[in-house]
Amino acid sequence: MSTLEQIEAAILTLPSDEFKQLRQWFFDLNYQRWDEQLEQDITDGKLEALAEEAIADFKAGAVEKFDALHNAKILEVL
Repeated sequence: MSTLEQIEAAILTLPSDEFKQLRQWFFDLNYQRWDEQLEQDITDGKLEALAEEAIADFKAGAVEKFDALHNAKILEVL
């Protein structure tokens, strides 16, 4: 049995309250790693082209207002 399979099996035996704690820990870790990757991508200049495109679109007036309705639709997906 692989380490991952052992972890999965252990997770399946967790009581509900411990599962909730694990889920929150995992979400926090995931967000932390995502933030670290984003910071590294910024440092490496990987987002420059996207930023330049967004600024050009904004200056050209080729943008849409992001209102609460759009926000609600995005949250539904998450």
